[in-house]
Amino acid sequence: MEISGALAPFKSPMVKLERLFHASGIELFAKLDSLQLSGSTKERTAENLITSFLDSGQLEPGGMVVESTSGNLGISLARQCIVRGIEFVAVVDEKANQSAVEIMRAYGATVDLVRDPADGNRLAARRQRVAQLLAENPGAVTTNQYGSERNPEAHYSSTMPEIMEALDGDLDMLFIATSTTGTILGCQKYLREHRLPTKLVAVDALGSVLFGGEAGNRRLPGLGAGIIPELSLQVEPDRICRIREIDMVRGCRLLARREGILAGASTGAIVAAMGQVLPELPAGSRAAFLVHDSGVPYLHSVYNDEWVQENLGETPEPVDTGLLEGDAAR
Repeated sequence: MEISGALAPFKSPMVKLERLFHASGIELFAKLDSLQLSGSTKERTAENLITSFLDSGQLEPGGMVVESTSGNLGISLARQCIVRGIEFVAVVDEKANQSAVEIMRAYGATVDLVRDPADGNRLAARRQRVAQLLAENPGAVTTNQYGSERNPEAHYSSTMPEIMEALDGDLDMLFIATSTTGTILGCQKYLREHRLPTKLVAVDALGSVLFGGEAGNRRLPGLGAGIIPELSLQVEPDRICRIREIDMVRGCRLLARREGILAGASTGAIVAAMGQVLPELPAGSRAAFLVHDSGVPYLHSVYNDEWVQENLGETPEPVDTGLLEGDAAR
């Protein structure tokens, strides 16, 4: 039996899904990074970011890390920092997933709340607060998930190789949810360096400014961006799917009811995107997607009818009636 240290992310399983779009004629695979110790693929990002700072001497045990986060990276950084004896300050806004905030605190993080700014750009306000905290705490560092090349490096060196190893290098299309764009950029670099024909689909939120999108109000954290992250300037997806938040909710519930996988909003967006794209692929094609995070922090939002009605203005149809436009199973 292979035993790895508690600090490092592990090789998450890849599973074949037979029920999600069962009449599509497409072989569909899900990589379950929701099973990482901190509950998301951000475990890979956090470990790579913190290790690089420690290796360079810019950060030492007893030091401080400050980062802007809407949830998952904050959880992962809080876990990585606590086991290394590092103080972590998570800068969040009022739209942050409250369950995620509670988990960060449980790991010992200090949570610094930024009130919603007048211009509505919560991400920019969080980043301004990070800069202020760094100035007030000499020696503190920010992992800068939006611009650090160590973010995509984590997925170049682990996520994408694991996917291709599990599928024997045979994959026609890969769906990745985007926010900082570190995950999709790492996967893109791997595919291009190895000259692989896999098409990359960037799944973004309607209301995100990524890839030329128009800014709009977004209620679900973890997908999309209110500013253009530095990393995104290098991303050239083969296709972009912009998903409404109500369809993220439907995607989450569809995945839970058909495959027994409880995932977060970004993965629900991927399910919605696949409902649009898979019917266009030739029968026998192979597609895969990353289950970015667990649905547990979303039980009081995505999986709660009252929250959905109050915040999104709709009540999702029962999972077996209507579902998603383009659902090949119907």
